[in-house]
Amino acid sequence: MGTRDGGQGEAAEPARPLLTQSQARAVTAELRAAMDDVQRSVAVLAVQVRQAHAARVWVPLGHGSWESYCAAEFGISRAQAYRLLDVARALGTIQTAVVTGIAGTEVSRMRDTHPATAAALDYGLSQRALLAVSARTDVVSALITRRLTALAHNGLQALDEPAVRAVVRRAIHDVRTAPPPAELPADPAAAALRVVVDELAASTHAIGELMLEVAPAYLSDTDAADALALLCDQIGEPLDHGLAARRYALTGDRRALYGTVL
Repeated sequence: MGTRDGGQGEAAEPARPLLTQSQARAVTAELRAAMDDVQRSVAVLAVQVRQAHAARVWVPLGHGSWESYCAAEFGISRAQAYRLLDVARALGTIQTAVVTGIAGTEVSRMRDTHPATAAALDYGLSQRALLAVSARTDVVSALITRRLTALAHNGLQALDEPAVRAVVRRAIHDVRTAPPPAELPADPAAAALRVVVDELAASTHAIGELMLEVAPAYLSDTDAADALALLCDQIGEPLDHGLAARRYALTGDRRALYGTVL
């Protein structure tokens, strides 16, 4: 008799004796490694696609275009061929934003060898995620650059590879889940005020992410207040503003700022 997956209701593998905790940990580590390999292959593939397209590899091989080259050499459709380009270009734009974000800071002195600027840095992004933002890479790029610059200048942590990965993944998430921008009011004064409020909210979101680096999401507001009191004092930010910014970064709901920042 087989078992049923409680979440999906589909047939699973036949029942087996339960593993020990150490065995379960080992299996989980292997599964995580396999998932990491899949995500890493996206980064490697994107770099190779970008290089091949820039070199116009189809010309010396006698193909008339990129799409005919992909069809003949790899058996993929025109749509798939151009999706590969979209993924490659999106990742290339992200890489440029990362380098720009750390430029001009102390860490930029070692940017030639810094892991955050490796040409094929694995950000753990899927093809689906990259395709989802391929038409809005300018927005993603601006978010990444602003947030990395803020992290570096505030000195809350070194811009090591895990930190860069976290910033990139969060920017992708924010752009994918953000509602479409609202139309500005017809009244010029109201429109100008909307722009100011939006810019304030964006800068507060960046501050909230910095707060989360010191007081992670699993902490309650009370525990977070203890962790953030000294930091807020050092950067001249009221503690209630810091906590509100942290809540905003966690939820993306601007109502978290009402009564404090807004």
